[in-house]
Amino acid sequence: MGQKTFVINDDAPAANLIKLSGNFLITTVIESLAEAFALMRQSGVDPHKFLEVLTDSLFSAPVYKNFGAMIASEKFEPVGFKMPLGFKDNRLVLAAAEEASVPMPMASLVHDRFEAAMAQGLENRLVSDRTRGLQKRRIIKRKQPPTDFGGKLWTTSQD
Repeated sequence: MGQKTFVINDDAPAANLIKLSGNFLITTVIESLAEAFALMRQSGVDPHKFLEVLTDSLFSAPVYKNFGAMIASEKFEPVGFKMPLGFKDNRLVLAAAEEASVPMPMASLVHDRFEAAMAQGLENRLVSDRTRGLQKRRIIKRKQPPTDFGGKLWTTSQD
């Protein structure tokens, strides 16, 4: 975003909604990347190799390359887009969705993730840094080798 000027219509608030929706999409990409990278790490797949496959094929957009590289390397500094800003945009997109009577379950999920991360004191961190919690939580325990997709692969544990 910000690379070109687009004329949408005469309704100025539409520009705000487009910006908020773009930021919402970025947060859902980050959430999806965090989950996929956690799965790769837990399954013994090199996160950088996974990133290479993603970004050299279907997901070549900068958002995947940049945030994917941060998550793969677990490098979340320098902070450019802090969590309170992402959280604010998420709340605004949810409010717009409510006003338009449009359910947005992904926005609600991302809202909950922001809330949890900020409750853990991560408010001065980069938005993508909230993925650390997903990767560091010890809720996934492998029962069988990851190649056995016919059986039950994971169970929750309390460790």
